[in-house]
Amino acid sequence: MIPLLSVRDLRVGFGRNPQANEVVRGVSFDLADGETLAIVGESGSGKSVTALSINRLIDFSGGRITGGAMKLKRADGGIFDLMTATEPQLTGIRGAEIGMIFQEPMTSLNPVLTIGTQIEESFRLHRGLTGRQATAAAKDALDRVRIPDAARRLKYTPNQLSGGMLQRVMIAIALACNPRLLIADEPTTALDVTVQAQIMALLAELKRETGMSMIFITHDIGLVAGIADKVMVMQSGKAVEQGELNQILDNARHPYTQHLLQDVPHFANGRATRVDGQRDKGAGTEPALKVDGLVVRFPLKSSFFSRATGAVHAVDGVDFDLMPGETLAIVGESGSGKSTTARAVLGLVRSTRGSFTVGARKASAAQSALPVQMVFQNPYASLNPRLTIESILAEPVIATGGRVDAGTRARMASLLERVGLPRNSLERYPHEFSGGQRQRLCIARALMLNPSVVVLDEAVSALDVSVQAKVLELLVDLQREFGLAYLFISHDMAVVERIAHRIAVIYAGQIVEIGDATSVLSKPKHSYTKKLIAAVPTIDRRHEHFELDTRQVPSLVRPQGFEPAAARWVQFGRDHMARTEA
Repeated sequence: MIPLLSVRDLRVGFGRNPQANEVVRGVSFDLADGETLAIVGESGSGKSVTALSINRLIDFSGGRITGGAMKLKRADGGIFDLMTATEPQLTGIRGAEIGMIFQEPMTSLNPVLTIGTQIEESFRLHRGLTGRQATAAAKDALDRVRIPDAARRLKYTPNQLSGGMLQRVMIAIALACNPRLLIADEPTTALDVTVQAQIMALLAELKRETGMSMIFITHDIGLVAGIADKVMVMQSGKAVEQGELNQILDNARHPYTQHLLQDVPHFANGRATRVDGQRDKGAGTEPALKVDGLVVRFPLKSSFFSRATGAVHAVDGVDFDLMPGETLAIVGESGSGKSTTARAVLGLVRSTRGSFTVGARKASAAQSALPVQMVFQNPYASLNPRLTIESILAEPVIATGGRVDAGTRARMASLLERVGLPRNSLERYPHEFSGGQRQRLCIARALMLNPSVVVLDEAVSALDVSVQAKVLELLVDLQREFGLAYLFISHDMAVVERIAHRIAVIYAGQIVEIGDATSVLSKPKHSYTKKLIAAVPTIDRRHEHFELDTRQVPSLVRPQGFEPAAARWVQFGRDHMARTEA
């Protein structure tokens, strides 16, 4: 049988001397009709470069194919040489026979053009459709990817759709002309776990309907288990191991594959051992952070000078205690209110009602923020590129009226050493560090004022899986050493399972379940918690078909004067309770 795609000894380099700067070094594989190959590896392994090389998009990204062979079997049985094809020939192949979904839909779609215009482009280019025919085909494409009210959404611009909806639009564009090969490059990385499950279910369903082949690029082994037939593991530009799915997952031979399967966090429904085992027994009895009746609302007006006609109830009556030495994870979908809760505690968002207590210090919603430090999601955007590391670490000290003296510099050096960075880092700039090192710098900066509470808002989600594991271990070590309390915001349930002592599940601005992490993850009680956990991909769920669900989180817009009913709770055990459902 002739494979749909055959790649032999593919080599790709960058720079003026690409042969000397190869990032893909001799990759070979075959892909059969209707087959799914998962390419797994961390950033810099060469997996995305390999994908971009297949349809020669690497030519526009500064790369150059320096050697190898790539053959595509066409619908008529002929063989198309992707290596020697001219640009006009490749234009006829891209979209029509090879579709591609990119990682970040917001940067892949034109922000000033409507969704309909961008989908119609494929039909005009490859099928010659125009006018009403192209519009009708675009509507059918949105219907195909289960976007509700498709005719109206065609007139939307990308900023009017959520991340999950935008990724569905990207899938609609990629599948517009029924390509026989779909390349999906980290299509769910930036999405919440429930939206991720829906995208995976959609891809699997469309694959069954069309019989297309797929190359699925990811770093998440759980996703691989749910969709792949074969797996190729890449490290440092080479394919270090490849084979059938069960062979790789059950009997991995290469040390790097074994590392990805064993050392990287994978969700285990509450059965995984936490990184630190259990809380420090010396933890205090008084909460490090107490939140009472937190309410955050954003008024809605028809014009700048008009009165508010309603409000967005972003957070509606949130209460929790965070003990010294404890990690409380807040989980939920985008728009659920988890990040708004954290920002309200920090004073970055003005609260409507409620109070916060850190140690013996109490503040109302109208007062300034309490002394709580934060580590943000993106280490690249969190550090000023024009400042040295010394200046960056000095910022919180200066902001609170302190001076940069010998004692301050000694603390800088001590913290850098504690987070695993050399003391000479003080004279360097952020661009001289890797992503993992930059996040370590952000952690060091957060500890400069010796806080008792640190808020971590998706603090490891932008990191490679092995780097992520190291940063989690660092956070646990620092928690033990300094007695820190962590408010850990995340959508990654595998990470939450590894680091959290307690979990609060937030939905539509309200906590619906809270309690001991093991109990919540292994025996969820609220229907939304069950939905979250059921959507998490695991190694055990092989080729399991997620149920396609297009329902959205209910609108948080409420009329002026609306107040929710008082919450009623049911207790399950000593430290586990859930909100009653109507």
